[in-house]
Formats: sequence, structure tokens, C-alpha cells
Amino acid sequence: MKNILIGALFFISSLSFGQAYPNKPVTIVVTYAPGGLGDLLARQLAEQLTVKTKQSFIVENKPGATGALGTRFVTKAKADGYTLLLGQTGEMVINTIVSKDLGYDPYQDLKPIALIGEVPLTLVAPLNSSYNSLPEFIKLAKSQPNKFTYASSGTATPGHLAGASLAQLTGLEMAHAPYKGAGPAMTDILGGHVNIFFASTPSVVQFIEGNKLKALAVSSPKRTNIFPQLHTVAEDIGKEFSFTLWGGVFAPSDTPEPILQSLNTMINQILNDPQFKKQFEKEGINIKPNTREEFAQFHRSELNNYKKSLQSLNLKIE
Repeated sequence: MKNILIGALFFISSLSFGQAYPNKPVTIVVTYAPGGLGDLLARQLAEQLTVKTKQSFIVENKPGATGALGTRFVTKAKADGYTLLLGQTGEMVINTIVSKDLGYDPYQDLKPIALIGEVPLTLVAPLNSSYNSLPEFIKLAKSQPNKFTYASSGTATPGHLAGASLAQLTGLEMAHAPYKGAGPAMTDILGGHVNIFFASTPSVVQFIEGNKLKALAVSSPKRTNIFPQLHTVAEDIGKEFSFTLWGGVFAPSDTPEPILQSLNTMINQILNDPQFKKQFEKEGINIKPNTREEFAQFHRSELNNYKKSLQSLNLKIE
């Protein structure tokens, strides 16, 4: 009887705790500069959560160390649900494979809440470039070794790995130009200072449709709904090629379960909203409601996938 009473009291207090959250502003940390997928996902989500909860959800960009700086900040924050992370492939998966001393373990120091969206990368080039397709770029770059440069939003990000993989699979000799986020890389590809850039699809849709960048190919195994005429890299090089970006919400590992579940419930309500889904799909973002357990399983599976990719590339990253 005593155990039943204690359990009932715990359930009631947990329920009340969950209902009281949030009662002050919540910060969502993005670990790269403004302009990339994580920034877009965080700002769209923050806007919807602010409306839903009547409390401010504020996006804070903390770029540096390929996402590690902002991630470390969140792992050391108070585990009360008021500091969250919009985690992405680089800092949540790849960093753990290529870095010996991150200062955090995303699988131990953070709890997954919900996957927000997944997108392919789109390979873009400056509008004034002489090549109009991936085969044309490959032919030109092969004729002039080490003259061409591919940008990325940081070392060991999916864009870096996609560029390195393209070079390896086609025999290209290109220089890697890493930036502190997609925004700075986008500035230089628009300005013609780099030759190609594997960018998150949502971040380049407006530039492609506005005739400010050329789209050469997409990194997904299949063509996308948003650019159905655009070849996949795999089609053009005749070899298997698949890289995607994703973003999801995480919290410090000691965050109370009622808060984690409350956030998952609220986020899934947003993901289920037809208008929200339509807006994301227009930008090339695939979204699907998911449980915390499903997101955790996806997060673990990504570790295995990228371990295989990095082993095949044999990249030495400090």
C-alpha cells in the first residue's frame, strides 16, 4: 500500500511538473553560424513553440570547433529544460568518430527529444561558372588538378565528407575550404570564391529558384520532389553515393523525464500540423513525427553509417 501511494504521489507531482513547464524563456542552441539547416529548423520550431506555450523560445547561435563548442555548452547547462540543443549530424555523430577529446559524449551527456527534419545536400556552383552539370565539372576539374575548391560548413561535416567522397570516387584533386557554418560558405559560393558546395537543400532553394546559384546534383540516393529534374550524384558518377543532413532536439542528460516527454509531445503536435509540414516540404525538408525511442534508435544507427563512410575515405582529421 505504501509503495502504491508513493508511486501515485510521484505520478501526480511529475504530471504537475510537466504541466508547469515552461514558465520562463527557453534557449535553443544552434552550434553553427546563422544560415544553415539547424538554424532554419530551430527558428521555425522556436516560433511554433512560443505560440503553443505562450513562453519565449529563443535561438542562440554558438559556432565553433565543428559544432563542439555549442554542444559542450548545452551538456554543462542546468538540466531543467530551459537550455536545449538543436543537434545535427556533425556534432552529434561524426565528431565522436573523428575527435579524441570532444569534451562531451552525445550518447551519454545528452538525451534525444525529437527528430525535426532530414534533408539531402544539393551540390551548387557559382552562377558565372563555366560548368552546368556535375559531369561537366568533373571533366574540367580533372583537366586542371588542384585548381578547384569545394566548400563545407566545417571540417568533418556531412558536406565535407560528401566533397571528399566525390573527389575519391571520381579521382579529382580538389582543395577543401572549411567554414564556421553554412552562412559564411554560402557567401563565398555566391561570390564565386569557391567552386562547389554541398549545401543543405533548404538553404539554397531561394538562390537556385532566384537564378543566383547553379544546382549540379543532389546527394540523396533518389531524386528529390523539390528538384525532380536534378540528377543524383550517384546517377552522374555511376557509383553509390548518399549523404543527408538531419536536425533534432536534445537536452542535458539529467533533464527530468516529464519535461523530455512534454517537449516530445509538443514537437510532434507541431510536426503533425499540415501547414507546418507543407512549409517544410516546400523547402526540401522531410519531416515525420517520432517518439523519443525512435529518435534514439535513429541516432545510434547514424553512428554505424558514418563509421563506414569515414573508414572508406580514410580521412585524417585532427
